[in-house]
Amino acid sequence: MTTKTDVVIIGGGPSGAVAAAMLRNKGRTVEVIERQHFPRFSIGESLLPQSMHYLEEAGLLSHVMNCGFQFKDGAAFAWGKDYTDIYFPDKMTEGYGTTFQVKRDEFDMALITGAQEKGANVTFGEEVTAFESDESGVKLTVKNETGDVRTVEGRFCLDGSGFGRVLPRLLKLDKPSDFPTRRSVFCHIKDNINDPDFDRNKILVSINPDEPQIWYWLIPLHNGLSSVGAVGPEADITAAGDTDQERLWNLIARAERMSKVLVNAEQVRPAGTIIGYACNVSSLVGPSFALLGNAAEFLDPVFSSGVTIAVKSASLATDLVDKHLDGHEVDWQKDFVEELQVGVETFRACVEAWYSGSLQRIIFNRPREMNDVTKMLTAVLAGYAWDRDNPLVRQPKRFLRVIDQLCE
Repeated sequence: MTTKTDVVIIGGGPSGAVAAAMLRNKGRTVEVIERQHFPRFSIGESLLPQSMHYLEEAGLLSHVMNCGFQFKDGAAFAWGKDYTDIYFPDKMTEGYGTTFQVKRDEFDMALITGAQEKGANVTFGEEVTAFESDESGVKLTVKNETGDVRTVEGRFCLDGSGFGRVLPRLLKLDKPSDFPTRRSVFCHIKDNINDPDFDRNKILVSINPDEPQIWYWLIPLHNGLSSVGAVGPEADITAAGDTDQERLWNLIARAERMSKVLVNAEQVRPAGTIIGYACNVSSLVGPSFALLGNAAEFLDPVFSSGVTIAVKSASLATDLVDKHLDGHEVDWQKDFVEELQVGVETFRACVEAWYSGSLQRIIFNRPREMNDVTKMLTAVLAGYAWDRDNPLVRQPKRFLRVIDQLCE
C-alpha cells in the first residue's frame, strides 16, 4: 500500500505535532508516523515562556491550557545555603513571561490530538525502516508492529523523531557532540512538600556542594507530583551507587535545600537514566527533508531549552516548506540552519558557561546595579535566544565572559 501526502513528519512529539498543526493551518496534507503509542512517558517537563508563542502560532495553546498544568514563572537556584531566583517576566524581551511545568505524557498527547483535530493523519506503532529522497520528494518504507509494510510518498519530510533520530541514523548524519559524556538519573515522585518557603511556580536547580559539575532538578508538577533528577559526568553519577535508584537518592542527599523539601517524598515511578544524551549532526537539511528539534541536536537539560528549540525549528521549517511547495526558491541554509543556530549557539554558550562555573558565579553573584544585565540573561533563560537586540544573543560567549569578570 502506498500513501501520498504533501508532507511526511516522522515523530509525534512536540516538534512533529507543532509542525503538523502549522502545516494544516496552511492547508497542507500531513502524514505523521509515530513509533510509540500515546500517551507515553517522556522526561523533560519544564517549558520556557518563549515556547508559548509557537504553541499559539500552531493553534495548540488552548489544548495545553485546558490540561491544568503547573504554572511556571521562573527558575530558582540553590548552592549549599545560598539561594536566588530569576523571575521570567522581568526580562528585556517582549512576549510571554510565564509558562507551565508539564507531565510530558499529557502535554505531548494534547499537542498531537490538536494536530489530529486540524486534519493531520497520525499513525501510532509504526517505524520508518528506509528513506529515499531527491529534489522532487521523498519515499519512506514504514513497518507496523505486526510486520506489515507500506510506503509513504511525500513532497517533503520533516524529522521530529527526537532521541530516536530516525533520519540521522538512516542517512548516517550523526556526529559526536562537543560536550563531554554526561549522565542523568531521574524519577517522578509524590513530593508531599510542606515547606512554606518552597516556590512551586519555579523549577529548582541545585548544585552539588562538593562537585559543581553535578546539578539537580526539582520540577513541581500538578496534582502534587514532581520530577526529580541529577546530572553530571558519567563517572561521577555511576560512582554514586550500585543502581540508578541508589545513585539518584544518594546524590539528592547531598543537595541541602532539595533534600530538605523532599523529606516526605514518595516515589511513584522507577528511577531511569540517560547516558551521553548530547548529540549533533553533520547537516540539518538535505534533498526534500529537514531535521527538527532533538532529532537534529540536543545540548543539555540544564536550561530546559529542548522543547523551545523543537517548536522554534518547527515554526521556521513549516514556513519554508510551505514556500517550497508553492514553487518558490528557498534558502534552507540561511533561513533555517543559520537562523536556528542563533538560538542554539546562545544556549550552547550558557551550557558551557554553566559547566565551567562562570554562569553559576553570575547567577549567584550578580550585583543589583547590573539589573539591565540580569534582564538580558533572564530573557535568554526564558527562551528568547533569537532576540538579536539582546547583547547576550549577539555575542553570547563574550557577553558571559565579560559579565563573569565584572561579578568577580
